[in-house]
Amino acid sequence: MHHSSHVLKSLRLLETELGLEPQWNLFGTGPAMVEAFAAGELDFGYIGLPPLMIGIGRGLPLVCVAGGHCEGTVMVGSSAMRPLAECSDTQTALQQFKGHKIGTPSQGSIHDIIIRNLLTEYGLSAECIVNYPWADLIAEDIRTGTLAAAVGTPPLAVMCQKWHGLKTILPPEKLWPFNPSYGIAVHTRMLDAGNLLNDFLRIHENACNMLRLKPDQAAAVIAKPLKVVDAQFIQEVFAVSPRYCASLPEEYIESTMKFVPVLQKMGHLTEKLSAEQVFNCSFIEKIHPEPQHYYL
Repeated sequence: MHHSSHVLKSLRLLETELGLEPQWNLFGTGPAMVEAFAAGELDFGYIGLPPLMIGIGRGLPLVCVAGGHCEGTVMVGSSAMRPLAECSDTQTALQQFKGHKIGTPSQGSIHDIIIRNLLTEYGLSAECIVNYPWADLIAEDIRTGTLAAAVGTPPLAVMCQKWHGLKTILPPEKLWPFNPSYGIAVHTRMLDAGNLLNDFLRIHENACNMLRLKPDQAAAVIAKPLKVVDAQFIQEVFAVSPRYCASLPEEYIESTMKFVPVLQKMGHLTEKLSAEQVFNCSFIEKIHPEPQHYYL
């Protein structure tokens, strides 16, 4: 719900402004999207960057050409657990979950990498992590009491809070500052379609501006076709981490590249990646030459 894709789809912007008939595909996690890229089924993708980096490390011809959102991972836990504000530090907040299960999307997703790295950083076991192919399944196991906490997207956090009584334990900015929640990845063949790529990124940037500057309007636009949740729910999703922008500033790139040694240590990457392998900033720099808007 916090991706600009929902604005593009709901308002049919690619159809009306570019004359395209796009085929939209929904994936439960970033790793599943990487497999679809590998199978030749995708040209563009909204994806957390660690799965993209894993794909690039495998030799897939993929690259990130724009940002979209940062700090999109949040940890929520049962009402019996204390939030970070009531704990002395992050380690203390995490130690509460010793002996409990924490649900997160599939291995290699940005959420999975972040929580596993954080547990390792504080000398805690990652055996408590349970991976899921779809976030909806995490919410169901929260409901049944199988899980004591969830680490995932703002929509998952709001769902768990509103429907299952959970509360925020670690807010997005405390898990991995400026982490690349999602960016726009493309198959490298799309780099030869410069006009199309520029037009798409222009529309994406406008949609990011709507999410940031007119969240009530954006929520109404997104809620109408979804029908599952109302605009108020979606506005609460936006408020969890209102870090929307299409640019690729230095902070976004630096935060992304800090995942490289972590991915290597976890066995997801065999060789070090350079920023030039992960990013092509030439297109978004034309569309968004002004300073970043993630943090004004």
